[in-house]
Amino acid sequence: MTEPHLTRQSTDEVWLMPVFIAKTGHETELQEALLALQTISRKDPGCLQYAVFADAHQPGTFVLFEGWARSEDLKAHNDESHVKEFLKAVEPLMAVPFSVTPLAPLA
Repeated sequence: MTEPHLTRQSTDEVWLMPVFIAKTGHETELQEALLALQTISRKDPGCLQYAVFADAHQPGTFVLFEGWARSEDLKAHNDESHVKEFLKAVEPLMAVPFSVTPLAPLA
C-alpha cells in the first residue's frame, strides 16, 4: 500500500486566515473594526472572499477568512490606507499581535 499523496492544484489564488484576540473589555471595539474592514475590503480588486467570524468557543477571538485572485491583489490590499489605518487602530485593542495562517486548497 502506498502513502497517500496530497497535492495542491496550481493556482495564483492566495488564501489566508488571520486570527485576532481582543484584550478583555475591548471585544466589541475589535469586532466593530473588523466588520468595518470587511465591508471596505470586499470592494478591493481581486477580493474573492473576505469574511469575519467569531470563535464560538473563545470569546474575544475573531478569525478572518480571506481569498485573493493573485498575490499582487493581496499586496495592493495591504497597501490600502483602510488596511493601514485598521492595523494602527486595533493594535491597542489586541491581547497579542495577530497571527496569519496561509491556506492551500487541496483540490
